[in-house]
Formats: sequence, C-alpha cells, structure tokens
Amino acid sequence: MSTHHHMLGPSGVGSVVLDIGGNTGALVIVTGPEWHGREIEISPKDQDPSVRTHVAVRARHVASGVRYTAVFPALPAGAYVIWRSPTEMAGTVVVAGATVTEIEWWQLP
Repeated sequence: MSTHHHMLGPSGVGSVVLDIGGNTGALVIVTGPEWHGREIEISPKDQDPSVRTHVAVRARHVASGVRYTAVFPALPAGAYVIWRSPTEMAGTVVVAGATVTEIEWWQLP
C-alpha cells in the first residue's frame, strides 16, 4: 500500500472495464470502508519488488449494498505480492488468464 490517499466518490454502474482474455486476468481485492481512497500496491512475485502497480480502493454500489474494492483490470497471469505498506508484504495471490480473481483483504496472512 502506498502512502497516497484519494478523496473519491463512489463508482457508478458499469464504471469498471476489465480487459481479460488469453494470458490476461483481473484482480479484485475486497476491503473494509477504512481503506476507501487508499492505494493498494502489487508486484510480480519473482521480479524486482520496487516495480509495482497500484490502484485506489473505491466504494462500489451493488445490489446488496456497498463493497469497497481495489480493481486491477488487466494483469498478466502469474503470482503477485500484495503490499500492506511500502516495506511489508500482506500476502500473495495467483492471477489466472481470462479470469477475475477475487480475494478479501482481511483473509491475507
């Protein structure tokens, strides 16, 4: 997670476009409301950990209420490290091609 914090409104219906297929998948990390506006960073597991991708957690209105999620819409298939802070790993996840992988922040080791 980077130190950036954004003041973001909720995402509207259909505001997230996933670009998946072949060897490209998507990752959705479900968090609690305390993460709203904060960025979550990931990096490929077996590569330089300083090369990271980040997205902000947004409030997403769904039929059952509000879900707070970080959506990585297009990632090459493979294993990724999820960062809790600039120096502390939160856990790892494997993203499969042509698939949406969803994990819950509180279930990371």
